[in-house]
Amino acid sequence: MKFPVGVQTFEKIREDGYVYVDKTEMLYQLVTTGSIYFLSRPRRFGKSLLVSTLKNYFQGKKDLFQGLAIEKLEKDWIEYPVFHIDFNSVNFLTPGTLDSTLDVYVSDWEKTYGSDPKRVDIGSRFAYVLAQAHKQHGRRCVVLVDEYDKPILDVLDMDIKVDIQGTEYWLEDWNRSVLKAFYSVFKGADADLQFVLLTGVTKFSQVSVFSGFNQPDDISLASDYESLCGITQQEMEHYFAEPIREMADRFKVSVPEMLQRLKAQYDGYHFSENLTDIYNPYSLLNAFKHKGLKDYWFSTGTPSYLLRLLAHSHENLDEMTGRYYDPSEFVDYKADVEKPLPMIYQSGYLTIKEYDPDFGTFLLDFPNKEVKKGFVSLVAAGYLKPEQNMDNWIRTLVQTLRKGEPDTIRDLFTSFLAGIPYTARRKEDQKERESYFNYTFYLIFRMVSVYTTYIEKEQSQGRSDCIVETPQYVYIFEFKLDGTADEALKQIEDKGYAKPYAGDPRKLFKIGASFSSQTGTIEEWKTME
Repeated sequence: MKFPVGVQTFEKIREDGYVYVDKTEMLYQLVTTGSIYFLSRPRRFGKSLLVSTLKNYFQGKKDLFQGLAIEKLEKDWIEYPVFHIDFNSVNFLTPGTLDSTLDVYVSDWEKTYGSDPKRVDIGSRFAYVLAQAHKQHGRRCVVLVDEYDKPILDVLDMDIKVDIQGTEYWLEDWNRSVLKAFYSVFKGADADLQFVLLTGVTKFSQVSVFSGFNQPDDISLASDYESLCGITQQEMEHYFAEPIREMADRFKVSVPEMLQRLKAQYDGYHFSENLTDIYNPYSLLNAFKHKGLKDYWFSTGTPSYLLRLLAHSHENLDEMTGRYYDPSEFVDYKADVEKPLPMIYQSGYLTIKEYDPDFGTFLLDFPNKEVKKGFVSLVAAGYLKPEQNMDNWIRTLVQTLRKGEPDTIRDLFTSFLAGIPYTARRKEDQKERESYFNYTFYLIFRMVSVYTTYIEKEQSQGRSDCIVETPQYVYIFEFKLDGTADEALKQIEDKGYAKPYAGDPRKLFKIGASFSSQTGTIEEWKTME
């Protein structure tokens, strides 16, 4: 079986015999029930393949669709003039790159359909091309824009300036204005358009990119198209039964156990209130190709714009995750570096986990182990700036938890916290010190993704700071800022945090520790069994 890892062109997948998860029934519904669409999905989620599939469909290439669902649905296979714009492979950090990229596209089209010397600006020239293509073909045009927002995301919050005819602009603002002018074509060219799709990571409705033309139908949270990109559980088991069995044999587990491992590692995305489980296709295909459960999607790199936003933000992950939100709070990007939630969600680092129909709100949290582990590690490294390598330290901590060695856990925490620079942990008042203290331990334990970990777990008499469950041991942690280890142990006892484990055969450790806001490390550590 050939897995199309990194292959984003529909014709190559079909002609070269790669496995293809058939989405063409939804594609047919898309093209026959509307005309202008916008779809937001995280990077490497199949948007480019979707655009390529639509391109081949509108070019009437019936042979490529043999055996697929759309073959029985489409009767005419009409060929339309197709205009495909792909911003994926272009770096827009240099001023003028967007302008020249659009000029190259339009100039090439003008060679085919002609130009009007009276039309100078890029949008007007494109409108003329569309009108001429419509006239020459006798059919309206199809416009497909892949990663429409990349010219803005590349320079977001970068403070790069550009000089335009003696006037200085921020490159972010200039690129936005260029795109707005270009996309405004779609409003005046409505009579020449059969179908339009713009894909991207973000929806910039709040910053006027789309204000120049009729608002597209945003299907990013539409239940009919939630699995248009990505792979569902049913699709995975249908198309990839063979590699699943091969992986089960390699890991020496049953097929159901292998399915559970794949689900925990790569599943968990939801794109509507239906809460249909969607797997990250890039990670899943890599897992099947390499027969391993690695962090494939995350290892390809976190977008630099997201790191820049997080560096500016005063919000912490523990304040964002596990909360219900109105869609307006995370669907539409708002140009405010103090509110990174929409970008984190749209970039795929958080996803919908539950839907409350009474209030129309969505619970957001990490989609799966791969994303939680990678993203929290990244945020922790940026927030804490430790001397030790985060991944190596977490690996050692997990091994120590597995062995049941609380004294070694103490030593690990002490050395790790001592390696955090004073400048990273210095806080001006008591509230900030408490926030830093709480967030530090939240990040540390969130990275322990191998075992079941509860942070501030609700119990009958209060919330325990942290509980970690391994196959042989249960650890109940209580931390006190500028307090004592005895006070922490007393709280574990008084609040009955250990009662749910009274009949549990695993060995139980109650750990009380005090954290000093002056030294930034562990002052006292006591363990009760």
